[in-house]
Amino acid sequence: MKIGQLPNKGINFLKEVRVELKRVTWLTRKDIIKYTIFVIGLSLVVAAFLGGLDFFFNWLLNVFVI
Repeated sequence: MKIGQLPNKGINFLKEVRVELKRVTWLTRKDIIKYTIFVIGLSLVVAAFLGGLDFFFNWLLNVFVI
């Protein structure tokens, strides 16, 4: 590839990106909020579960090892 072709290739790439972005089906604001709340809720559940396991195994080790 020649250096002189680089700006034209870059411009063509950006034009193709623009065309592809017009084809994307974007989520609605309501869907984004719903999925965000779901992910945060699931993260809290997983964090509580792992925290509970950590607490349980820490207690178990303190009872039997110390």
